[in-house]
Amino acid sequence: MAEMGWDEVTVIRKRAPKASAMKSQQAVNVAQRQGVPIDTQKKCKFYKIHSNKQHSVDKNTAKLDAETEELHHATVGLDVGRIIMQARQAKNMTQKDLATKINEKQQVVNEYEQAKAIPNQAVLAKMERILGVKLRGKDKGKPFIDKHEKKDAPAAKGGKKK
Repeated sequence: MAEMGWDEVTVIRKRAPKASAMKSQQAVNVAQRQGVPIDTQKKCKFYKIHSNKQHSVDKNTAKLDAETEELHHATVGLDVGRIIMQARQAKNMTQKDLATKINEKQQVVNEYEQAKAIPNQAVLAKMERILGVKLRGKDKGKPFIDKHEKKDAPAAKGGKKK
């Protein structure tokens, strides 16, 4: 310690400046005064690609939202809407009754009947079972036979065979 002069200073535990402090205008000015080389970069579109995906808008999403003629969501056909309406009325059900039985909102049934809904196979299958009419495939409008319906078990007729 005797060798140290008045001009020499030893700094213990000095931390390097954080990245955010190095970006501030004040830090840039200090570096310029000291003659330290400064590297500046402008952000380009490449950085936006790897940004937070949650808030970015995809090109295709923007096109779909615009609903242009060549690119739009497929909706159920008018024939399906009419079949649903006729089958529901034949069973004396309201849209709300049908919606309750298929565990959906009344608005969903309304959209299917007006052919505005985007087809959901699960919803169509529920409607087929409740209304008893095919809504998909070649034989639309024909009676629907549920293949998974409970049939008489052989044990009920005469017991188990050994």
